[in-house]
Amino acid sequence: MTFDYDLFVIGGGSGGVRAARVAAATGASVALAEQSRYGGTCVIRGCVPKKLMVFASEFPAEIQNAQSYGWTVHSGGFDWTAFRTHLHSELDRLEEIYRGLLKNSGVTTYDARARLSDAHTVTLSTGESFTAKHILIATGGAPVRPDMPGAEHGIVSDDIFHLDQLPRSILVVGGGYIACEFACILNGLGVNVTQFYRGAQILRGFDEEARGLVAEDMIENGINLKLGTNIMNIASDGDGYVVKPTNGSEQRFDKVFFATGRRPSSADLGLEDLGVRLGRNGQIEVDEYSQTAVPSIYAIGDVTDRVNLTPVAIREGMAFVETVFKGNPTPVDHDLIPTAIFTQPEIGTVGLSEEAARDLEPIEVYCTSFRPMKTAFIGSPGRVLMKLVVSQATRRVLGCHIVAPGAGEMIQMAGIAVKMGATKEDFDRVCAVHPTMSEELVTMKAPVRTG
Repeated sequence: MTFDYDLFVIGGGSGGVRAARVAAATGASVALAEQSRYGGTCVIRGCVPKKLMVFASEFPAEIQNAQSYGWTVHSGGFDWTAFRTHLHSELDRLEEIYRGLLKNSGVTTYDARARLSDAHTVTLSTGESFTAKHILIATGGAPVRPDMPGAEHGIVSDDIFHLDQLPRSILVVGGGYIACEFACILNGLGVNVTQFYRGAQILRGFDEEARGLVAEDMIENGINLKLGTNIMNIASDGDGYVVKPTNGSEQRFDKVFFATGRRPSSADLGLEDLGVRLGRNGQIEVDEYSQTAVPSIYAIGDVTDRVNLTPVAIREGMAFVETVFKGNPTPVDHDLIPTAIFTQPEIGTVGLSEEAARDLEPIEVYCTSFRPMKTAFIGSPGRVLMKLVVSQATRRVLGCHIVAPGAGEMIQMAGIAVKMGATKEDFDRVCAVHPTMSEELVTMKAPVRTG
């Protein structure tokens, strides 16, 4: 059978774009359809604009620190409109780069919504249809609002970058990394932030000691963090909203921000009619090679709800090309992925938490928490954490956890060692870089806990 394309990619995010470009480099004919903006969640609605907002939100503390170091500096207030204008100009620039990369790689692009008509046919919202030997779905995910009265009044992460003005007060609902990051960002930008989380501690699934320190610092920095608290309903009240919590009295906020989860964008793609299996949350079920139950259809990235991180989607796309277009079957490696949470302070983590490791085997825990030189000098109470979780049997470092300014930068390097299977003694053999916070990772001699 003759096909219009060797590969048709649905979704112009980081994973889909990388897969399309690398496949085209093998000589394959490739097309890609994107219904919205090229760059996907990461570039347009997630990692990039969020990190730029993180940078903006850190300046008030830096200005205060500079004063304590003897500089005569004053904060003149934050101009949200100027920042937002510059932000969207930058996103436009990055989107054009993505479009250019596809064009220069020989990938044909269609600015349209796509759905599958059969196992080899893609139909666009323009009415056009194309056949492809292989179809790759990389449609990502989207934030969801909770099922509760008044939920339509709240905003989600996609909305935060388009606000006409910053609210004076905001309620952030949720305790995951998106909720905590934006609580810190908005607090740093001068918004009065309250955060409700129904659980006993924020950042469920991360190392208990690390997330506890972040929660303490968030409170110290002025965030009104309420644990064991959820909301029952929201009602509009003029230019604000009245929220009824599960405990306590009603409160009024200018905005309510839901960060209560994301859902794979798999709806209305025609998948189930073709025999592609979907999970309970709508995720496309795939095997270790990203192949669905229909042999010609593959899926990568957040739409599969495996590890929802941009670099993971890119690696999944590259593994797909190795498998399908280079004749080198390559399973996706989801083991020991370093990651960072851009709270203030940041968390950097790779491998197992202390709790998860303890459930598997006897371990040793090397840990230190201290006031770093930069802030101790000016009497700031903030602390940092350096932690290694070590197997008693093999001496391998099973997990590394850092809570500190710049933890994301540090964990990238530590992740190399952990991925290579470094032992505690390998860490010990490395000469410390002094004076730094991260030198503690190679100078901790005695475990603080075993078991």
